[in-house]
Amino acid sequence: MAAPLEVVVSSDSGSQLWNCTVFDLHSGSSLLSYRGGNSSARTLTVLNGEYLLSAQLGKNFINVWEIQRKDQLQQKIVCPGVVTCLTASPNGLFLATGVAEAIYLWEVSTGKLLSVLSRHYQDVTCVKFTDDSSHFVSGGRDNLALVWSLASVIQMDSNHVPEPRHVLSRHSLPITDLHCGLMGPQARVATASLDQTVKVWELSSGEMLLSILFDVAIMSVTLDPSEYFLFCGGSDGNIFQVSLCNQSITRDKQFQSGDSGNQVFTGHRNLVTCLSVSMDGTLLLSGSHDETARLWDIQSKQSIRCLTHKGPVTNAMIMLAPANMFLPDSRPALPLPRFSRHVHGSEGDASESGELCVRLGLYTGMKPSQLSKDDETYLQKAAKLNSLMNAVTDKSVFGDGENTKVRVAELEEEVQTLKKVNKDLYDFSTQLLTKPT
Repeated sequence: MAAPLEVVVSSDSGSQLWNCTVFDLHSGSSLLSYRGGNSSARTLTVLNGEYLLSAQLGKNFINVWEIQRKDQLQQKIVCPGVVTCLTASPNGLFLATGVAEAIYLWEVSTGKLLSVLSRHYQDVTCVKFTDDSSHFVSGGRDNLALVWSLASVIQMDSNHVPEPRHVLSRHSLPITDLHCGLMGPQARVATASLDQTVKVWELSSGEMLLSILFDVAIMSVTLDPSEYFLFCGGSDGNIFQVSLCNQSITRDKQFQSGDSGNQVFTGHRNLVTCLSVSMDGTLLLSGSHDETARLWDIQSKQSIRCLTHKGPVTNAMIMLAPANMFLPDSRPALPLPRFSRHVHGSEGDASESGELCVRLGLYTGMKPSQLSKDDETYLQKAAKLNSLMNAVTDKSVFGDGENTKVRVAELEEEVQTLKKVNKDLYDFSTQLLTKPT
């Protein structure tokens, strides 16, 4: 059968026969069921279009299915503790999980644990990557949302302790959900909290753009692809639609259903735990603790389909069906490796295991006078250049007129330096790998 363009994937905490189910978005018919255990909330994710992953409810491991082999668990990834949230980077290279108050980041191709980030003070509740995989955002019960630069986190330097790029600290109660919009480092991020507010942030600067106060705690949040509307799932079962294009909008506002573009979807009888919007922005999917997932027509605010589950819905999302989801004979291009439980280097020296570890050190092509003044690693230079590029619209950084021209010239010179550094590193790696044994 031909794969539909978009499908619904959902899971609940009560089913005994299957873990998660795939439904046709338009007909509501069940297409696939993946068996084995139950998925905990905010842990269902697709890795590189080839694997379906979810954390086992209340356990310390992650279930893995090949996307087309629904009847059999292929692998279990053992984690240091109970997984509270899980996500894969859109480019399929990294896997991030929350375990208690720490974030664990793995490299998918090798299974190596690259970093353990212990910047939250209480349990991590949600983690999401940006659409270009350059950053990820974590939210926790400590009321904080942290923005992380992936390049900074994976820097292999024992003296380098990763720090978040921004600390979003305007919530007063635990964060329940977050959503990263489009545009990579220039994206907007929405965070929901038990403090009855949803806040919208600018990822590049960490500045809060909007705060909306509701009458109930907000359990889930999402944006439509065009970012015209913000959808917020309440603890009372209502879903609130907030217009982001209202010209009279202020930075701090209270939700009023009578305002232009603001609407309420009514139908669920318990808290709404997950939300997702179709690619064309016409359909909204919601999952609730009332043991149903509902599909809504956004324009009419009517529930057009109700998908009944056996227990509280833990995950529900609309996604593009991978090309091989309905091809039983297909296989992933690469098998998943065994995932490490310890940061690489703590289980033994690389030389003992026969592995070669290439670290990004200082640019040795510099003159001594330059080296003493610009004592930076390659990744530090790249991070500095990235931060300057992200601030390209900030006049306080670049100014006008001649200052802009000078800064552009400096950036062009920095780009040329980094290109030379990259070429030197490539040549060195090539010689090392092709050296006869």
